[in-house]
Order: sequence, then C-alpha cells, then structure tokens
Amino acid sequence: MTVCYRLLFLCISIVTSTLGLIHTSPYSALAQQTITGCQSSALERFGRHKIAPGETVESIAQRYNLTPATIIAMNPTLRNNKIAIGREIQIPPYNGIVVEVPPGQNWRQIAAKYKIRPDVLFEVNGCQKNSRFVFVPEVKRSPNRPITESVTPTSTPSKLAGYPLAEVVTVALPYGWQTNPTNGKVFFHSGVDLLAAKGTPVQAIADGTVAFASEQGTYGNLVIINHSGGLQSRYAHLENIKVDLGQQVNKGDIVATVGTTGTPTTNQPHLHFEVRSSSSLGWAAQDPRKYLQQ
Repeated sequence: MTVCYRLLFLCISIVTSTLGLIHTSPYSALAQQTITGCQSSALERFGRHKIAPGETVESIAQRYNLTPATIIAMNPTLRNNKIAIGREIQIPPYNGIVVEVPPGQNWRQIAAKYKIRPDVLFEVNGCQKNSRFVFVPEVKRSPNRPITESVTPTSTPSKLAGYPLAEVVTVALPYGWQTNPTNGKVFFHSGVDLLAAKGTPVQAIADGTVAFASEQGTYGNLVIINHSGGLQSRYAHLENIKVDLGQQVNKGDIVATVGTTGTPTTNQPHLHFEVRSSSSLGWAAQDPRKYLQQ
C-alpha cells in the first residue's frame, strides 16, 4: 500500500512539477474546448508553495482555501506535522484526491464509486476521455447524500465595485480562453491584464484583509485581498508590495506598484487583476469586468 501511494505521489509530482501558482492554464485541444467550454484539467492546475518560517499545515491550507487533510494527502512528507522550511509542496486547485483509473473503467463508473455527478467529474478533468489519473473533487454534502452539485458559491457575493488603478487603462488581455501572444498556445486567462507603466500605484478595489503578500511563482509578486461576501481580489506581476499579511485595507489604499515580475503573458508592463469567489471547489475565477468600476 505504501509503495502504491508513493508511486501515485510521484505521478502527481511529475504532472505538476513545472506549474507554480498558475493563473494562465495551458490547454491544447482548442476545438474540444470550443464545443464543451471545459476548463483545463485540475491536474494541470496544481500549484507549488515554498514553506516559510512560522507556517503550519493549517495556515497553508487556510491561505489556499483548502483543508489540512487535502494538503497532507498531496504531500505525505507533511504527516505528523513535519514542516521543513524552504521545502516546496504541491497545492491542488481545490479539495479532493487523485485517483488512478482502473483499466476498462469509464467516467460513469468512477463517478458512481465516489458519489459525484459524471458530468462534474468529466469537466473538472478537462473533458479528457482517456486519463490515467483523475482528480476527484470533494464537494460538501450531507451524510449519506450523493453529490449532485457543481461549482457554486458558498455564500452570496456582496457588491464589489472599484478599479485597481487611478484611471481606466487599456486591457491588454481579457478574461477567458485566449491565445498566448508569445507562443500561440491556447490557455485560460483567469483575470485581465491592465496596461500601466512600471511603478504605477495599485490600489485596493474595496475594503478587505490582506490574505497574501509575497512572491508566488508565475504570478510574481502577488497581493491577495479577501473581501466580505466570499469575494477575493488578486493583484499580480507587482514591482513593490506596500502591505503586510493580515493588514486591513480600505478601498483606494495603495497596496503595491505595477511591475514585471513572474511570468507575464505580454512584455508590456501591466497589472494582472483577478476577482475570485469562494465556492464548494475552492476560489473560482470570475470575470473581472463585472466588478471593474472607476
């Protein structure tokens, strides 16, 4: 059993070793996406987190809106709370487990085993018909009740309206499925890229609490602010961060400056801005245009 678990963990590591906390998910089957509207597979959206001094499994899980059990399941070395500063761990996009598909089984059989709707399982895994490993999400449910829900908000979003810059600017890359201008690959863009000169002040679009303020993989320097009503705003590729973890901010407060850190999708300096809502499967990306108001 231990050998099988280690092999499974190795497969997860191989699948996710090049990712980081990704906000642009590669997806090669453009024609399939056009028909189904599917997002990229959950296994392609694993992130990586480098453990910092003072962090615990619980604090890391809270940061990513996951349960400690999920973090430990994806990182067996964390069992018995064995935290090693500087170690990189795997972060799934939401709570769940990775399952190896038995030979000859189909989506409906796997879905029945884990009591989840087949269409939900299929879409979570990028609508890929022949997958050796699949991610089975853990959806909140009542005892002995089969899962019948899809990704839905866990709370009613409050009104969120604002603009992260002092004035309205040009959108270099909108939200949704796009073609990467640098390599021509199709990917899902989970926010909007707002063109602005390097060093331009970035402001909070609403009152909230700073949930993250540090460097994070492809995002570069990143600030995440949690707002009331289960909403969250993210500001990426920053030059300098002006706020601290846990700090309370008001709408219009300067939280950072525009930069070029991380892996931007364009060479032009810009702010990558996202709005996410808390859902049964984690922080789900929303179209920022509904919230951007000067």
